[in-house]
This record gives sequence, C-alpha cells and structure tokens, in this order.
Amino acid sequence: MPASEPPAFAPSAAQPSEPPDAGLSVTPPPAARPPSSAPLAVRLDRALTGGLARVTGTSLGPYQTAVIRIGYAFTWLFFLVREWPHRHELYGPDGTWDWDMARRLVDDNHSFTALMWSDGAFWFEAVYCLAIASSALLLLGWRTRTMSVLFMLGVLSLQNRSVFVGDGGDNVIHLMSMYLVLTRCGQVWSLDARRARRGGGRGPDRDTTGVVLWAVAGLALSTAQFLGVSHLSWTANGPLPGLGWATVLWGLWLVHAAWWLARRYAPGEPRTVLDAFAHLAHNSALLVIMVQVCLIYATAGWYKVQGSRWQDGTALFYPMHLDYFSPWPALSDALTSSGLITMAVTYGTVIVQVAFPFTLFNRRIKNVLLALMIVEHLSIAFFLGLPFFSLAMITADAVFLPTNFLRAAGRRLGGLRDRLPAGRRLSLPEQRTGDGEAAPRTLVG
Repeated sequence: MPASEPPAFAPSAAQPSEPPDAGLSVTPPPAARPPSSAPLAVRLDRALTGGLARVTGTSLGPYQTAVIRIGYAFTWLFFLVREWPHRHELYGPDGTWDWDMARRLVDDNHSFTALMWSDGAFWFEAVYCLAIASSALLLLGWRTRTMSVLFMLGVLSLQNRSVFVGDGGDNVIHLMSMYLVLTRCGQVWSLDARRARRGGGRGPDRDTTGVVLWAVAGLALSTAQFLGVSHLSWTANGPLPGLGWATVLWGLWLVHAAWWLARRYAPGEPRTVLDAFAHLAHNSALLVIMVQVCLIYATAGWYKVQGSRWQDGTALFYPMHLDYFSPWPALSDALTSSGLITMAVTYGTVIVQVAFPFTLFNRRIKNVLLALMIVEHLSIAFFLGLPFFSLAMITADAVFLPTNFLRAAGRRLGGLRDRLPAGRRLSLPEQRTGDGEAAPRTLVG
C-alpha cells in the first residue's frame, strides 16, 4: 500500500479513540447462562453425563464396602469357630438332615453346595476348614478378589447343605457373600491396599502370588463343580443346573485372567474399559446392597403392622419369656414388667423399620434412625441371645454410615495402635485407597 495511506486498523479522526486492545475482540462473547436458566434437556443431559462418569470412573463407598467385608467375614468366622464342636451335627454326616435328604433338596432347588460332591468325613472337614481360612483371610483383606469367591463358596456350601440351620442372620450372610464378589471391598483397611501403596500403585501388575492362587483355585473348584454337580443334575433334572454353576465359576476365573493380562500387557484403552466395568460392577453391587437392606426393613415393618400383637403393643412380651430366647431371664422379666416400656419398644420397633427407607434423603434423620436400629440389634443380641443375627444386621446397616464417621473411627483405631508398645503393635492398613489417593465420597453420606 502507499506510504501516505494510514493502516486499516488506525482510528479515524472522526471516531473516538478506542482502547489499545479493542481490535483483538470486536464482538464480546455472550455471558454464560447460569445453570438454573439452562433448558431442562440440557440440565438433564449434564446430569446423566456426570452421573455416568461418576459411576464408571470411581468405586464409591470404599469405607462402607470395607466394613461390610470385615463385618461379614468376622461374623461367619466367629460362627464357624464357635460351632466347631458341633459341626458334624449342623452340616456334617451326623446331622439330622442327612446327606440323601440334602441331595434330594439340591436336585429340586438347584442350589450350590460343595458338600454334595462327596459324603465322606474328610471332604466335609476340608470344606469346613476352607470356609474358616477364607473368612479369616477376607477379614484381613489378603487377595480379596480370590478370597471373596472362596468365602462365597464356603457360605453357600455349608448353608445349602442344611437349610434349616440358622436364625435369620444366615440369610443375610448368604446374600451378601454373593454381592461381595462384585465389589472392590479391599480398597481400604486391607493388606491388599497396603501392598499396593507400598508398590507405588503397581501392586496388581506384580501380584504373581494372587494370579497363581486364583488360577489354581479356579481350576480345582470349577473342575470339581463340573464333575460333581453336573453328575447329580444328569441323574435328576438334566445337566443345566450343574453346567450353569460351572459356567459361573469359570467365568469368574476367566474375567480375572483377562483383567490381569490387560493391566500388564495392554495398559491403554483395554485397561480403561476394564476399569470402567469394574467401577460399574462395584457401584451396582453397592446399590443392590442398599436396596436389599431397605427391603429387609420395609417387609419386616409392614408385616409387623399386620400382626395383632404388634398392633396392641404386646409383641415384645412373648419372645422374651421363651426359654430358647431368654439367656437372662431376670433381665427379661425386669424389662417386660412395665407395660408402658413394652408398648413403647414394640411400637418403636415398627415405626423405625417402616420409616427408615423413607429417610435416606435426609441425612440427619437417617443417621438418627440408623443409630436406633443399631441399638435395637444390640438389644436383640443381649436380651434374646441372637448375636450372629445382630452382627449380620448391624453390618448391613453399616452401608449407610457416613464416610466421615468411618474415617474418624479408623483414625481413632490408628491412634490406639500407636499407643501400644512397639512389640505389641498391630500393623493395620492405612486409610487410603489402592492407588494412594484419598477415598472418594459415597452415595450414602
């Protein structure tokens, strides 16, 4: 252009002078809409996208699932050790519910029990000891993926062998043992978490012991399941029940093999996809556990409402005067001597059980009712002599405990450990997830 012609961006004399940076932004960007003014479809899409990213990007409730793992492993271990002198009468060859009767029942309902593979005493002792060992190792959080499966197999094998042995808590343990297989219950308060932390987050890739243990256990149990139960199914109702359980067990082992291979040899997209599925399975199982607990209390409460003894406030009086449910007769008599106390406790039990599922959206009311239910189960354990039922239900209630409360309880236990002499300290895992990060928040507070 000619030298005398002014540049195109120079201000003319007739126009007011503009700031130096005016030419860089001719049209200012529109102001961002506040979230409340966004269309409903946009807000719904954002919520769905954020929720999907949350449930596939992290495993929620690590402390709650750890408490469930510890609680049910301890309850089942305590029960098996306490009943060790009576194990043959409860689940073994000396029981009233003999092997032939159990076999006919298993053929009808297609339930799983390894005790139907043989009626020998040695096989029974092996299964019982395996159940004790898997419970203890799951309690400590050692190879939780493998131990959760073995724990489930031990629970199902013994309980399905004699279905009429139990006090109600066995049904809860039965269900939760299957849910635990799908959860990542060793993220905190476990030996696995400590091993992963010490390995700088590379623990699963170098976990040769876990891989060998998983492979050997999977090969032995799945093959035995196929050879044993499929034979019983052929003789009674066809091959499908036995083949179905064998497929489930083999599927668990193959999924873990694919997981380990992807984490070690394909750290890119395959590992990301498997991590997303693992988070989704964990969060889905956690949601199922929460729904299961709500269903237990809702059905128990509404069935109580229909009973005449619960309606007139005298239902508590009768079980506390049965010899089987009166470990402390003097205390039972003192508690039921007052009609007002009996009626208040009877009505309070129904109100708490019916109202609890409706209070989950209010954290403060939920925590109050949760504390009342825990006190209720402690009273059942003490006054009615049902400790295993109470432990099972208190552990189920723990899924709704606030995360901050559980972390504070863990810190207090760590402080008690630090006060012990050096030679008597227990090496408890720290409150961190497997990758060393702080635990994410949970759905339950």
